Formats: sequence, structure tokens, C-alpha cells
Amino acid sequence: MGVEAAIEEIHRSVLVDEILRYLDPVPGGVYVDGTLGLGGHTEALLSRSAPDGRVIAFEWDEAAIELSRKRLRDFGTRLTIIRSNFAEIVSGLKGLGIDRVDGVLIDIGLSSLQLDRGERGFSFQRDEPLDMRMDIRQDTTAASLLASCSEEQLADIFFYFGDEYQARPIAAEIARAREKEPIRTTRQLAALVAAAVPRRFHPKKIHVATKVFQALRIAVNTELENLARILDEAVPLLNTGARFCVISFHSLEDRIVKRKFRQNKELEVLTAKPVMPRAEEIAENPRSRSARLRAACKRAEQ
Repeated sequence: MGVEAAIEEIHRSVLVDEILRYLDPVPGGVYVDGTLGLGGHTEALLSRSAPDGRVIAFEWDEAAIELSRKRLRDFGTRLTIIRSNFAEIVSGLKGLGIDRVDGVLIDIGLSSLQLDRGERGFSFQRDEPLDMRMDIRQDTTAASLLASCSEEQLADIFFYFGDEYQARPIAAEIARAREKEPIRTTRQLAALVAAAVPRRFHPKKIHVATKVFQALRIAVNTELENLARILDEAVPLLNTGARFCVISFHSLEDRIVKRKFRQNKELEVLTAKPVMPRAEEIAENPRSRSARLRAACKRAEQ
């Protein structure tokens, strides 16, 4: 099995056709993929912008970078990979001497590599350490947050970052449990959440701990702060007519993108409603079902 086929087995990028339609890459253009992941979107951008288009890709997960380098090696110097979060796009491009680009893509989602093979506690499907860092160079982990935050702070994290309406009883259960022993593994945390939430409030379609895990991941990686920051800072980098595309996976992120796009007078919103995956894509890749794409275009200067 080749590198590309092996990566396809691990992870399928979502909304690839839609990204190409809205980002509209052309030969000679310079594009930013703010979340390289396993390289699916980057590969599509490089292929469409051949023979001389460039992609500057940002990624803070070292394992993903290693796999993507192998997948995309044939594109040579047309691809530059920077190990950094997408919030650092401005400084990353400045270091390359680039002050304008023809399109920016941000995909705010976990890859299947992180969910299934990362062994960093993003999923409760296996018993793993509660790490959840996208970049292992960071200091804060999910376990350290659970140990250091007050009960009230934990409840706020679960409610505001996870839309978890049982946030207070879950935080109280965690506070009681950590007095006896540290909470260090995914299995421990999932069991505590299940015990804290009355059975009648357990959701039918997802695990009862799903929203808590989501909220902790967002908090550990300061995801919403990073998103809000780049939605402001990337716009001045865009050439006139350049596109800005963002794929999000839950309503909290999507609301931020929607608001920022609408409030920025330099942008023309191209998607009145979020673009969702087609039924065929969802059938082939069930994890794509919650993806939603919004796109905007840089207006001509007045």
C-alpha cells in the first residue's frame, strides 16, 4: 500500500470539491492551508494550482507533518510546511517574506489520526492518558486542567465550550473524585461523567462524555481564541478577490466564523448558510456529517 492510500485509510479530508469551488485556486497563486493535517486539502490546492502555484501549510502536530511530507513530496518547493498553529499565520508568512496571498483555508477539526491513533486522549474509545495537546510542546494538558481548575471554572469550560447542560453536576463529581486520586486517563473521566449525569439525560446518539471531551480539547488548545484571532488577522493578508474559507465542526465555532465574516467590512460573504457535505460524502465518511463550510471574498479597496 502506497503512502497516499495508507493515509486515505487513516483520514479523509472533508468538503474537498467545495473547497476547490470556493477557494478557486489558480496557477501562480499563493495559498495558505492553516491546518495541514494529513494533507488532503493541501494536495488538492497544489494540484489545482499547477504548475507553479504555492501552498504554505501550517500544522502543529508533528506526527501529521511527518506523514504529510511523505504524501506531498512530489510537489517539491511548491509546498512549504511550518510547524505552528494557524493563529501564527501572519508571523509565519512574514518569516518567508510573504505579505499577500490569494486564499486562506482553515479546517478546525481533529483528524482521524488524532482520534484513532494519537494516543493522546482525544477519544474515550480506548483508555489513554488525558493529554489532548495538539502540540506536545505545550505545557497544559487535559489532566492538568482537571487538577488545577476550580469546580466553577470546570463547569464554565464544559458549558461554554461544550454546550453541556449538565456541566455543574459533572464538575462537582470531578471535584469530589480528584480529592481521592488524580484523574489521569480517558476511561476515568468518561466514567465520572457517566456517573454524574442522570440516566434520563444521557444522549441517544453520542456518548454522554462527548461534549466534555470536546470542551477540554478546546480549552487545552485555546482553539476559540486562536480562531477569533486569525479571522481578524488573516484578512489584511488577502489580495483583492482572494477567498477565505473556514471548515468548522460544531455550532460554537461556526457562530464565531459567521459573526466575524459578517462584521468585517473588507469581506463579501459568499455563503449565506454553511455549506454541508453531500449525502454521498457522509455515506463514505460518516465523520464528515458535522462539517460546515463558510467562505468570504476580499473586497476591492474603496
